[in-house]
Amino acid sequence: MIALLLIVLCSLISIPVVILFVQVAMSLFSPKSKIGKLSDQRLNIAVLIPAHNEEHVIGETIIALKKQLNDSDCLLVVVDNCSDRTASVANDLGAEVLERTDNQKLGKGYALDFGINYLRDSGNTPEVMVVIDADCIVEEKCLDILVEKCVQTRRPVQALYLMHSNATTPGKKITEFAWIVKNLVRPLGYLKLGMPCQLMGTGMAFPFTLLSEVSLANSNIVEDMKLGIDMARIGNSPVFCPEARVVSVFPDEEKSIESQRTRWEHGHLSTILSECFGLFWAAIRRKDLGLLAMALDLLVPPLALLAIILFVVTTITGLVTLNGLLGGLPLLIMITACSLFGLSVLLAWQGFARHILSFKDLAGIPVYIFAKIPMYIRFWTRRQKVWVRTDRD
Repeated sequence: MIALLLIVLCSLISIPVVILFVQVAMSLFSPKSKIGKLSDQRLNIAVLIPAHNEEHVIGETIIALKKQLNDSDCLLVVVDNCSDRTASVANDLGAEVLERTDNQKLGKGYALDFGINYLRDSGNTPEVMVVIDADCIVEEKCLDILVEKCVQTRRPVQALYLMHSNATTPGKKITEFAWIVKNLVRPLGYLKLGMPCQLMGTGMAFPFTLLSEVSLANSNIVEDMKLGIDMARIGNSPVFCPEARVVSVFPDEEKSIESQRTRWEHGHLSTILSECFGLFWAAIRRKDLGLLAMALDLLVPPLALLAIILFVVTTITGLVTLNGLLGGLPLLIMITACSLFGLSVLLAWQGFARHILSFKDLAGIPVYIFAKIPMYIRFWTRRQKVWVRTDRD
């Protein structure tokens, strides 16, 4: 009986590894991104920027956006519980500024909901709304590409969202590599298979009418992931569009990076626990392959945690097997899973990150992984549940 349970456990642990490997492998077969001929005229749009104390970065964001906006487009900055000069900076640069103050309802979701309700009540609602974070720069033609894709698919569209590090330390390089795997490699592999992607928080375009079918007014610390799941539930799973690019920069301060990681990873783990079972059940009940793909993608935990789980279970299984307490099948399953995981990391590095990370730096990943154990312990002891802004430098 124990042997059977261990086989089942090892098989379940292997599922996210297989999903990761398929995504990475398929990403290598994806064609180079090409920007086709865009329409000479596009629909009028609204660009919504939720901003909380972003006076030092929002100016560059607005300037980059205005180069891609038409005169009839709306650029709306929701200044959310700000105590700095964000509003005046945005106003001076020609953005429409909407101020929100509510110390009880904190988080990006509330800011988005506030801006959307304002646009809806204005009576001049756009066909497409694009969300850009206040610290992000849209690259050339990003808005045109996003809007055209959104109009063609009538679904939410997610741009490629990359973050770069100004530091050259191995740890910062590994962080950037992990981001590339999460936001480029995995969704690119799913795109090749015709599957949807998770929303990433910025560089998101929506048919405006769809936004009335979901609730954004919440304090979820990974509101983007939750919004993508909610869209998939109503039959409008997001589409990845790597041709449209949005870029940002990791904070330089280690404390700020740690805060950012904790919010993302604790939020991801909480979403796995709260959403995965329901997504699987809905996908089976509705026979919805796209929804099933979203559930499987969500099932892949942060890669550092997945590596820790593989190491611990493989070690325990190996010790039990060597002591003759059960057969070798569970250990074989775990060795195969570990090999697939390692191969996935190597393929992702080879295909997308050699310019960031040397092979010597890549060999330091185990140190990076085990340094994150305290953060995962805190998920069970002092889980982050409230949205906290990351300090800018």
